[in-house]
Amino acid sequence: MEIDEHGRPLPENAADEVTTLLGFLDYQRATLAWKCGGVDAAGLRATVGASTMTLGGLLKHLALVEDDWFQSDLLNRPMPEPWASVDWTADRDWEWHSAADDSPEELMALWEQAVQRSRAATAEALAAGGLDHLAQRPWHDGRPPSLRWILCHMIEEYARHNGHADLIRETVDGVTGE
Repeated sequence: MEIDEHGRPLPENAADEVTTLLGFLDYQRATLAWKCGGVDAAGLRATVGASTMTLGGLLKHLALVEDDWFQSDLLNRPMPEPWASVDWTADRDWEWHSAADDSPEELMALWEQAVQRSRAATAEALAAGGLDHLAQRPWHDGRPPSLRWILCHMIEEYARHNGHADLIRETVDGVTGE
């Protein structure tokens, strides 16, 4: 596996579907790690323009998204902490707001642990049915998404938020790049 100058694994250019999807998801995950890496607590709380979005909020949000899709939806397992004890009715954006109270080390560890759980869940689902494996928790209309759909959605989720991270990081310390 080739690694670029920012520590990101480059997806193989001629691989099977599973390797391609996982390669692009890991590339997007590594892009977030690069954009948030080496930033102090003040930098993780910095905003751009009228937005309240922060790098710390992005890390915590994407940790939640990882656990929600892979633990809750795909495997129908209870959400781990800190998500399980949050009163989501009182604050639907708790992960965004509460990130300001967490240290850079706590935020990165929370996100990295969620990614590791997601990788394990993906391996479990691949072994049980491949990319066609259906999530154990269906959508509100009764249709469950496939692992393929979840992986594509996660690539899109990271790509969108990595664009936000680009802008915020440039504001924090001038670091730019794709």
